[in-house]
Amino acid sequence: MGSMRVVVVVAVLCAFGLHAGFSVISAQLSPTFYRETCPNLFNIVFQVIFQASFTDPRIGASLVRLHFHDCFVQGCDASVLLNNTAILESEQDAIPNNNSIRGLDVVNNIKTAVENSCPGTVSCADILAIAAEIGSILGGGPGWAVPLGRRDSLTANRTLANQNLPAPFFNLTQLKAAFAVQGLNTTDLVALSGAHTFGRAHCSTFNNRLYNFNNTGNPDPTLNTIYLATLRQICPQNATGNNLTNLDLTTPDQFDNKYYSNLQQLNGLLQSDQELFSTTAADTIPIVNSFSSNQNTFFANFRASMIKMGNIGVLTGVEGEIRFQCNFVNGDSFGLASMASKNPKENVVSQS
Repeated sequence: MGSMRVVVVVAVLCAFGLHAGFSVISAQLSPTFYRETCPNLFNIVFQVIFQASFTDPRIGASLVRLHFHDCFVQGCDASVLLNNTAILESEQDAIPNNNSIRGLDVVNNIKTAVENSCPGTVSCADILAIAAEIGSILGGGPGWAVPLGRRDSLTANRTLANQNLPAPFFNLTQLKAAFAVQGLNTTDLVALSGAHTFGRAHCSTFNNRLYNFNNTGNPDPTLNTIYLATLRQICPQNATGNNLTNLDLTTPDQFDNKYYSNLQQLNGLLQSDQELFSTTAADTIPIVNSFSSNQNTFFANFRASMIKMGNIGVLTGVEGEIRFQCNFVNGDSFGLASMASKNPKENVVSQS
């Protein structure tokens, strides 16, 4: 653990350099957007997440996933953070998010720290984007100069969350279609799926592969039989499905390219993972092979795809708002009352 912390410190120093010197503008966003108005932003966000990682080693993976689940639903606008109110249905209760997304309490802590330093300045959508990058760094993965300047939505869309977020049982055709809707291509699909190099998953997300794949009464034939036996011990057939296991069999808490070598060995946990390598003659296979053989190639593509994803449907200029609290739109007296009464949705930290 000590050596890993040294690696993290070095990576963070490099990331500070990225954020200080990179000025390319993309989709009206710029890494230097808060240079004058909140110059210590990256350090503030990093410190909150770094402290959280001591008690929750999964937090980095959870924050990457949270950003992904935000961007795929009406764009990267922090709509996923909005709680239920009398007039708003939260995306947190959508099927892909319910009892699954994590890190909401950490985002709230970040927002509090940022507001103390730079009140009314930094959007929750930008906090999610920065948090995802720091999550990657803390796992030993790449950093990038995050384009900033997003504003927060006034709405959420649970229906769209159920429709747009890829399911763990999707085949390759379905995965490509889900990513194409967001303007993301096949390389983006394979690169962003590599975020499953760390984190955990519920048995319920892959149980069908163990016992009754596609209603055949048999396990998924693309699942390594040794791995199958291990997973059946973790996920008994009649269990609730709430048990957890590592997404990456090899290095579960490290952001690296072992996810892709796992696919080559038929050790992908989710069907949506293994489809990238086991779909006959798929154009994703050479990309998996490339990322497996060269971690730097994977990291470079992951950076590019995360920046591209972070540009989806962004609100800028006078669109949306800068929320004072990430859970509720500004001026929502019902929401503020809920916060004061410690609404359980405020600090949900669901397993994933």
